[in-house]
Amino acid sequence: MSRPTLSIVVCAAGVGSRAGFDKNKLLIPYQGECALSRLLAKLQCPEIDEIILSIHPRDEEEIGKICRPYDNIRIVRGGATRSQSVYNALQTATGEVVLIHDGARPFIQKQTILNCYQSVLDYGSGICAIPSADTIALADNAEIATVPDRNRCYLVQTPQGFFTKEIKAAYETAFQKGDNDFTDDSSLYGKYVGKPRLCAGAKNNVKLTYAEDFLSPVKVGFGVDTHAFGKAQDYIVLGGVKIPSETGLKAHSDGDVLLHAVMDALLSAVGLKDIGHYFPDTDEKYKGADSTLLTKKVVEMVNEQGYGVHNLSVAIQAEKPRLAKYIDQMRNNVATLMQTDVENIGITAGTNEGLGYVGEGKGITVYAYVSLKEQR
Repeated sequence: MSRPTLSIVVCAAGVGSRAGFDKNKLLIPYQGECALSRLLAKLQCPEIDEIILSIHPRDEEEIGKICRPYDNIRIVRGGATRSQSVYNALQTATGEVVLIHDGARPFIQKQTILNCYQSVLDYGSGICAIPSADTIALADNAEIATVPDRNRCYLVQTPQGFFTKEIKAAYETAFQKGDNDFTDDSSLYGKYVGKPRLCAGAKNNVKLTYAEDFLSPVKVGFGVDTHAFGKAQDYIVLGGVKIPSETGLKAHSDGDVLLHAVMDALLSAVGLKDIGHYFPDTDEKYKGADSTLLTKKVVEMVNEQGYGVHNLSVAIQAEKPRLAKYIDQMRNNVATLMQTDVENIGITAGTNEGLGYVGEGKGITVYAYVSLKEQR
């Protein structure tokens, strides 16, 4: 016996208003490709006979280019509401079973699709969902009215699957009554057909809704710098803090080895060259330069690449001088330079137990690890 044919309706007619974009959020670049491109690639599996994209007319040209590599996609024009867009798509569905999926869930896995499809065959419907890990409160005027048993609470996702004839008939009835503004298809099915059946969704089947959902993964960078003692002065500078010392650190600039490591970490994270390239020790204008000013320039360079500091971790190796009482001041200074909260800055200091050039008191080495977040 042949399996029932399967159609998938993809709701892709949004305008990105909740995300604050000036275009369809599914067409916004995200991790190297837009969400719609990622989703359509995921839906290329033999179990799916046809894909029906419900889109906004203004996106026809751009979406048409995205669909060009595939021969199982049909485009229809959506409506002013999600329900209208689904209704329009259902009119063209030829599969015996139809799964309705939000285009803003581009991480769907094949197993989730199969779970939904099999649930329709077994129970007449399949509503992908995962158990709620949080307590759910129902509220009236910002006051909690009731708290349902968490063990009975599920987070409803898409796809949501049905026998095509049943969900079409349900939509026809709803629209005839002017009842056409449902947030999902299970609500409409539950009102006009019967109780929808839950099936296994997936935690990674998340929905891209707000601007922050489209932020790319953080970039990370690592920097290390070393300076030797021997400069004729009675202090060193670390993180912009002047610290008494028997001798200073030898350097072309002010010798702030901490900020030098941080700058290299920042530059590395966005794929730029090291500080020696931008502030060479052969250039006299950087002789004795204030490293806090150089750091500000590096932060500007990082910002120009579209990133800001998310987190910074610094480890100082120094046998002398003792640094514990200066750590908080260093953190505050560095946080200001990084344009972030001090809670995002970690600085530790330790000795090298008498081993090597650090342990012998000949110099200081600093390691810096930074993570950057995309800025919009």
